[in-house]
Amino acid sequence: MAQDFKKMYRTIMDDHFPPRVEVSFVDGARRQTLVYDKASWVIDGVEKGLRYGENPGQEAALYKLVNGNLLLGQVENIQPGRYLASETELLQSGKHPGKTNITDADNSLNILRYFTDRPTVVIVKHNNPCGVARSDSLVDAYVKANMADRVAAFGGCIACNRPVDRVTAEAVARQYAEVVVAPDFEEGVMDVFARKKSLRVMRIANMTRLQGFVGQPFVEFKSLIDGGQILQWSFVPVTRRPADLKVAECEYKGRVYRVKRVPEPEEYEDLLFGWFVEAGVTSNSVIYVKDQVTVGIGTGEQDRVGVAEIARDKAYRKLADRYCFEAHGIAFNDMKDPDKRAEIDARVAKEKGGLIGAAMVSDAFFPFRDGVDVGIREGIRSVIQPGGSENDYQVIEACNEADIAMVFTGQRSFKH
Repeated sequence: MAQDFKKMYRTIMDDHFPPRVEVSFVDGARRQTLVYDKASWVIDGVEKGLRYGENPGQEAALYKLVNGNLLLGQVENIQPGRYLASETELLQSGKHPGKTNITDADNSLNILRYFTDRPTVVIVKHNNPCGVARSDSLVDAYVKANMADRVAAFGGCIACNRPVDRVTAEAVARQYAEVVVAPDFEEGVMDVFARKKSLRVMRIANMTRLQGFVGQPFVEFKSLIDGGQILQWSFVPVTRRPADLKVAECEYKGRVYRVKRVPEPEEYEDLLFGWFVEAGVTSNSVIYVKDQVTVGIGTGEQDRVGVAEIARDKAYRKLADRYCFEAHGIAFNDMKDPDKRAEIDARVAKEKGGLIGAAMVSDAFFPFRDGVDVGIREGIRSVIQPGGSENDYQVIEACNEADIAMVFTGQRSFKH
């Protein structure tokens, strides 16, 4: 009999993790202990925590911090009881969530905390954002985030920073998603989502206080193959306003190099928008942003020029898919008519993948000018990056040659 490989995804695993975990930090006679309780949900009469870990067969558990204070140096850990992803209320779930569902939701909140002033939607897939958009209405933000990379958004986690209204729910229900996260859901929304039996709908009421998590570090644990642990404070962007940014400048061999053009106000908006999104992107990464919407996201590469090219290429492909879907209702990859394909390709090429006028965002400095040159050739108008390379002067010269504005954050934004 043929083995049912699908069965492993349907299996609810028992786990051997204890109901409570304590982690102590000991310095001589001083002991600071953090206390964590295991989270679980009752679905179809079965009480269980995480369905499994990153893959079927990997046991996993979710814990929430319930007691203890931690002060290391002058940095105080997030206090117990301020729950977000570690205490999600499942309003609908065809099956128990797995580790990837929780971590995708958590990384969406990692980005959303910087966008509380306007409706914003983050769509995360495999712990990386594939589309992020801000707008004046939630449904418009969702549509823009989804169409930024409709293909990758398939089966992703959709996180909204406003209560989901019915018109947004109808738009979401037209696609396939694994998870929807929001602070609340308006009347009639759950009736819409009920048509999607396997959709996990998570309410995180504390999202209304999400801005309180801006600038708040916590302790990150990274397990090593031998069971060892690396502990670090989580990344906190120190650049959060235009005034925090430094117009690109450096000194090389006794000469001062400075970028000639300062960003316009709307360019500052896109630069900071991209920098906040960047905090949730796996490094080595480069992303492009235009009008508060991600255009191309390149993640997890080993060289900076390569990831700049990947983000560019994705911008072209995703725009072609968007135009094809809007005009013909099918994916560009499924379009067989050569004339229609050529028409879409020509339009995308003329618009340079939507990159004309975009902001280029890099989580680390450009070691050479070839990285920023990738964006300049596509018509970008501004750049944000940490600065600090020995070859900053080359990058500044490249920007000045093309009349590109560039600012330094003075802070790297790696995420591994």
